[in-house]
Amino acid sequence: MVRKISKTFAMALLLCAAAITAPAKTCNVYVATNGDDLGAGTRSAPLRTLSAALRRSRAARRLNVNEVHIFLHGGTYPLEEPLILTAEDSRLTIAACRHETSVLSGQTVIRDWQRSPLSSNIWQAEIAQARNGNWIFHELFVNGRRKARTRIPEQGFFRMIGASVEGHPTELQFHPGDIKEEWGRPGDVELVAYSAWAQSRNQLRDVFASSNIVSLAGPALANKVEPNGRFYIENAPVELRPGQWHLDCHNGLLTYWPEAGEDMLTATIAAPHLYELVQITGETNNPAHDIVFAGITFANADWRLPGGSDIDPQAAVEIPAAVQARFACDCTFERCVFRRLGGYALELDQGCERNKIIGNEMMDLGGGGIRVGESNRDSSVRNPCGHHIITDNHIHDIGLVNAPAVGIFVLLSSQNRIAHNEVDHTFYTAISVGWSWGYGETVCHGNVVEYNHLHDIGQGMLSDMGGVYTLGLQPGAIVRNNLIHDVNIFAYGGWGLYTDEGSSGIVLERNLVYRCQSAGFHQHYGRNNLIVNNIFAFNREAQMARTRIENGVVFVLTNNIVYFDSGSLLGGRWGDDLEMDHNLYFDTRAAAGNDQTLETLRAWQKRGHDLHSVFADPLFKAPLRGDFRLRANSPALRLGFRPIDLRDVGVRLKFRRP
Repeated sequence: MVRKISKTFAMALLLCAAAITAPAKTCNVYVATNGDDLGAGTRSAPLRTLSAALRRSRAARRLNVNEVHIFLHGGTYPLEEPLILTAEDSRLTIAACRHETSVLSGQTVIRDWQRSPLSSNIWQAEIAQARNGNWIFHELFVNGRRKARTRIPEQGFFRMIGASVEGHPTELQFHPGDIKEEWGRPGDVELVAYSAWAQSRNQLRDVFASSNIVSLAGPALANKVEPNGRFYIENAPVELRPGQWHLDCHNGLLTYWPEAGEDMLTATIAAPHLYELVQITGETNNPAHDIVFAGITFANADWRLPGGSDIDPQAAVEIPAAVQARFACDCTFERCVFRRLGGYALELDQGCERNKIIGNEMMDLGGGGIRVGESNRDSSVRNPCGHHIITDNHIHDIGLVNAPAVGIFVLLSSQNRIAHNEVDHTFYTAISVGWSWGYGETVCHGNVVEYNHLHDIGQGMLSDMGGVYTLGLQPGAIVRNNLIHDVNIFAYGGWGLYTDEGSSGIVLERNLVYRCQSAGFHQHYGRNNLIVNNIFAFNREAQMARTRIENGVVFVLTNNIVYFDSGSLLGGRWGDDLEMDHNLYFDTRAAAGNDQTLETLRAWQKRGHDLHSVFADPLFKAPLRGDFRLRANSPALRLGFRPIDLRDVGVRLKFRRP
């Protein structure tokens, strides 16, 4: 069948061909929300949809055009299905026109709202597709703001009695009155449970009020470190509060109580109908390459609950991203915005190499920000992922659905540079590198984490986390010149620098770490790590901690400044399997006659450690105000400490958004 094309379309191809300039051979296509897909696609006669522009791009390639630039004028461009780019789309740029906001959105606007007959405060809309299961959404946005589903209890958590009962179905026991028997009938009420660093989400399958037992769609917990785990209930058919909504999937009825100032007759109320917005998918021997997204906003994608159950064992590793790349090389995401997404924002999967993620903002995310690599060891060897540049991104307010999500998550991937990013307001780790436990071989090596500003991490929600967290053997890895502060946890384990199971071969240098709940540095176990020229200050429970004593040298700790006013100098178990010297320690309580730290140091020196270290005030300029610059006469300088320059930490000025 030969497909006919319009005269206008044919003319557009001729115009595009005529616009080709030697030797670049480029073609520009323009798109505007008030355009016409049968138009020429020029600046004065733009197309209306991105899909039409992509068809023009592919047609231009058949005229031997090497590069195509698609420029989007300001406005929202709804996607009915994910935008899929393949190797044939290589050397393509999709960019917002200068000073304009161009949004690729996966949402559907919900209309025909009516006041509920049950309450004048409540508005309702019929969602016919929900009744037949064709559209079960988990997020609702009103005028671009995420709204909360019903939550019981409204604040805080219930506590389960003991651990979950493994089996099919999984059961757990609750305290009387916490879960209503009728909540088990609709099949769309969810139980969200936390345990240390993990989370599970399950639909209720049945509730037995007589025995206070609830059966779930899947396992209740990924681990049992936290006894009598916390949980809450979402989407229960209970009385709404302002800003809350509920979707009754059985009856297809959506209800919402507007907040003050929201006019239901004029408000834009929308829910996502897509899980992924963009997929760049090459092949093993034919990768997609040189695809650029510049200044684009990616917004409004949902999250899945397959089979009514999701287990998040750590770092939301099972949660995909709204924008995905696989077998994609030399691609760029620059100055884009990722917001109102259900999972991770951006993912570089197997076979991705030399990509750049620069100057983006990622916020209001159900999952995390950026994930790189994969968890499967064999696949990571066959189809390596690495050599990426991830710089100057601001990632904040994440983990709103899966609390264990990470700001920047590097799994089995090597030779990545993660620099000048700001990650804040997370419920778990800010930057995580590595995905192997113990001393087994891994492809994760040579990663550099530097000049990042990481703060307001954990926020008291989960446990066992770090500002920078590492796993497994990582020869050639460097963690340097990072500013890390305010790591706060629920039960235990809020550390600034955290070398977890088997972390080895890592240099941690010139970092400033302060106000962490547990310690500035913690090593669970590992070998041959170098901790040099760091400042650990005002960490509350301990300043440095470790867990396992091993044979050989587990780390060398030298030329650091440790400055504190609470807790102990050392936490955990400290043996002789390490080297420590030329450090400066100071407990500000010594001025009030508390010499416990000094006694600890003297006892430590008798064991042969820290023989050239000193107990003295480092003479910071204004430590209580976060100014840890050293005065000219600081004794730390005489020990060989090199001042840490933090002027270039975080997102650099030219990439900061107004």
